[in-house]
Amino acid sequence: MKQVEVTIMGQGYILGCPEGGENLLATAVAGVDREMSAIRDGGKVKARERIAVLAALNLAYQLAERGPQRASSAPAASNEVDLDALVDRIDAALGADGHLL
Repeated sequence: MKQVEVTIMGQGYILGCPEGGENLLATAVAGVDREMSAIRDGGKVKARERIAVLAALNLAYQLAERGPQRASSAPAASNEVDLDALVDRIDAALGADGHLL
C-alpha cells in the first residue's frame, strides 16, 4: 500500500492507497472536498467535524440512490464491517480535529 498526500477543505492528509488506485482515490477526494466545501460555503455549519458528518451522509445518500446496480454480491454484514473500517480511517484522518462518531 502506498501513501498519498491529499488536501480536503484546505487540510492536508496522508492516506493509504492500493497500488494502481490513485485515480480512484483522487476522484473520491475531489468529491469529498467538493461536498465539504459546499456545506462550509453555505455558511450554516462551521465545525469541521460536523461538516464531515454531513458530507458523509450526503455522499452515502447519493450512493444509496444509485441502487443495487453497483452493489457487490457480498452479504450486508460484510458491508457493515467495511463501514466500521471506513469510520476508523476517517477518525484517524481527522486526528486532532476529533472523531467522526
